[in-house]
Amino acid sequence: MVRTSGKIRRLLIDAGLVSSEAWNAARASGRPIVDDLLRSGSIGESRLYATLGLAAGIAPIDVSRVRPDPAAVESLPKETCLEHLVLPIARNGDQLTLAVSDPFDLLLLDDLNMLSGCKVRPMLSHPAAIKQALETVFDNGRQQVEDLLGEVSTNAIEVKEDAADERDIDLSASGSDDDVPAVKLVNLLLVRALRDKASDIHIEPGDTAVRVRFRVDGRLIEIMRPPKSMLAALTSRLKIMANLDIAERMAPQDGKFQIRYENRTIDFRLSTLPVVGGEKAVMRILDQSGAAASLEKLGYEPRCLEDMKRAVDSSYGMVLVTGPTGSGKSTTLYASVKEVATPDINVVTVEDPVEYRMDGINQVPVNPKRGLTFAGALRSILRQDPDVVLVGEIRDTETAEIAVKAALTGHLVLSTLHTNDAPGAVTRLIDMGIDPFMVSSSLICVAAQRLARILCPHCRRPAEVPPKELLAMGFREEELEGISLFQANMDGCPRCKGGYKGRFALLETLFLDHTLKRMVVEGKSVHEIKAEAIRQGMLTLRRVGLLNAMRGKTSLEEVLRVTMPD
Repeated sequence: MVRTSGKIRRLLIDAGLVSSEAWNAARASGRPIVDDLLRSGSIGESRLYATLGLAAGIAPIDVSRVRPDPAAVESLPKETCLEHLVLPIARNGDQLTLAVSDPFDLLLLDDLNMLSGCKVRPMLSHPAAIKQALETVFDNGRQQVEDLLGEVSTNAIEVKEDAADERDIDLSASGSDDDVPAVKLVNLLLVRALRDKASDIHIEPGDTAVRVRFRVDGRLIEIMRPPKSMLAALTSRLKIMANLDIAERMAPQDGKFQIRYENRTIDFRLSTLPVVGGEKAVMRILDQSGAAASLEKLGYEPRCLEDMKRAVDSSYGMVLVTGPTGSGKSTTLYASVKEVATPDINVVTVEDPVEYRMDGINQVPVNPKRGLTFAGALRSILRQDPDVVLVGEIRDTETAEIAVKAALTGHLVLSTLHTNDAPGAVTRLIDMGIDPFMVSSSLICVAAQRLARILCPHCRRPAEVPPKELLAMGFREEELEGISLFQANMDGCPRCKGGYKGRFALLETLFLDHTLKRMVVEGKSVHEIKAEAIRQGMLTLRRVGLLNAMRGKTSLEEVLRVTMPD
């Protein structure tokens, strides 16, 4: 209800919208004069609120035609919005746009400033419209749940509880848990994530709702907002599936479970973390079919593919793949293992955890709680007569020393390291305490990897970029003539999400020849090593990205996002 005030009275009387007698009569009876005017039909809502907005110095808004930003809705408590009839619409930095029913209530606006921590920008709307919009907004999470539960036949996603001891869950079985909304919602989230080809599922508590997001092609996309009341049931269900302690809510926990869906086996790694408002749960999806690719099918540049194949064909030495988390290092290592795995070769891996299971490969999961670390497992593996050893990650000096010695004593060692580029791995090993001579003697090839999104070929658009900017990015003068570049259609099309569909690997390979090995022993800087490698023809990550942009496979914006200047 719009609260009456002397300012509104003078405005309405001066505008000829109400007489002084009608005003006094309405006040005496306790009726809201604005509602009386709207019911009488003597003035339209748009005219009335345009006049009120003019008096208050703010613009009117039709809340039935706007979709509130979820980030804005979370800025204020649900109870405050319902009590005072205010609807958060948009949030831009520290500015919060609100639809209010009384623009003259300065005390309320001050309170909203403090509650939201933002500078409030009010807009005027009818109280009945705000109330209806609030009911839609705060019930939207439950409606989303109902819509999602109706997407897939419940008979196709029932959890098979008798497989819990093996943590192997069948989403095609049937049972009685179908009556539990949280169980159904978890199952359907897993199915939807698999259909959307997501790599991670994030379940995050908010002030008024639970935010569910999928990571698709490297970017997080919000899927739905179930009611906050479902958070405890969702996290408890996930903990049961991963065999975690459902009573422990104040400490992080990690677990895993496996599902069978459409004749596929998919592993899920679950991590829970106590945050403000409850527990956040993140699941990493490990589809067993994703590790079947060979090096040729990963789409590397011919020069990079040749370097990798030469390296993994070596009888001994070390091959490293570097890059941030989620850059596809494990996929490249598994493809390399597949390249050399034959019946006459003994391949042993030590991983934390084992992401993909491979037939004919001996895979050892790290278990620090039982004293099985990378270094300890690696020592035992070397007594198992291996030909090829895959170490999931070199994290410390002890693991690095054992891996280097294994590479020097007739074993092919494959592993990962966290560095920004390929030459940086050389100095990283030296900084970890490995003698430069041992690094140069053991290291065969280092590959730095990033994942870039693929432009949708159906809706991509031509991109016009000034030649000066192209040269600054790293293009060569002779490449500018007749160059065709494309950009993403951010609105997307039915075949993609935001103009991109799928990802591919950008690979930078540093194959150490005698010249580069000598520079390592002499203690040359990483910049000198990189300059010599480029002179020999090494393709940097930026260069590989630009080559793919010229082919129309990706956009310049994506290349600049995932690579650093040379």
